[in-house]
Amino acid sequence: MTRTLASLFGPLQPMALAEDLAAPLLALPIPESAADPAAAARAPAAGPSTPDRFTVARGLAVVPVRGILTPNMAQYERWFGWATYHGLAETMAHLAASEDAAAIVLEIDSPGGLVCGIEAAAEAIAATAAVKPVHALVSPLAASAAYWLASQATEIVMTPGAVAGSIGVALTAAAHVQPGANGAQIFEMSSRHARAKRPDASTEAGRAELQRSLDEAEAAFHAAVSAGRAIPAAELAARLSVTDDPQDGGATFRAPEAIRRGLADRSETRAAFYARLTARTAPKPRSPSRAFAARAAAARAVART
Repeated sequence: MTRTLASLFGPLQPMALAEDLAAPLLALPIPESAADPAAAARAPAAGPSTPDRFTVARGLAVVPVRGILTPNMAQYERWFGWATYHGLAETMAHLAASEDAAAIVLEIDSPGGLVCGIEAAAEAIAATAAVKPVHALVSPLAASAAYWLASQATEIVMTPGAVAGSIGVALTAAAHVQPGANGAQIFEMSSRHARAKRPDASTEAGRAELQRSLDEAEAAFHAAVSAGRAIPAAELAARLSVTDDPQDGGATFRAPEAIRRGLADRSETRAAFYARLTARTAPKPRSPSRAFAARAAAARAVART
């Protein structure tokens, strides 16, 4: 039986993920090379200047932010070219100090990913945006964790038909209520003072602990969006809701609605977006020096005699 990527994401992992949009990625089979430890060992180690993580041309650095986002799944980088939080943090620090990059583009196509580790990547983007322009291009998806990252950029541009949002955190919990396939009843226990280590979702206390964890992660998510998008924290939940109830957030929005709610700045085709930025970052032609101009004038004078 072919194992899919979904099997690598266990329960009780807080996810900032638009699951419906992530379904095609989660259904991908785990590559056969994953079963060969020797092949993984031979693969080059990623680093802050790994070419596959970004390109620089005419003063503009482009950083792909693709796939299901994880803290440091180097295998996903190698197999699919997906971004990781550690990789993004390293890349942003490298580009912030690079004289070759006058501006940076985060080209985003991701349904989100894990919550663990995202804050360091988001902070790295915000720190870089304080040094030089960081443009988030949603082409065509920045959902959940991916939007968390985009919200820290200098501006957010959405291509026509692009989708952004899904601001919130979720997890899947399970409890054993009957014997398993082998006929054994399974009991999960934790030490006396570690009840929150394995919350039992079938109990009120367990659900309360899981809700506390989710709300804590959501508060960090909202705080980042509020700061990055300059939206007052007290207004954010209402802006994200699809009804009059602030609890009805978590939806995704196409460009016009995302812009109206303050979640994006403009809609632009990829061609127009890159034309606008490269016009700013491309080196300007140098004007001839005075010495060169004098020599040219002398040559013209000699030619006329």
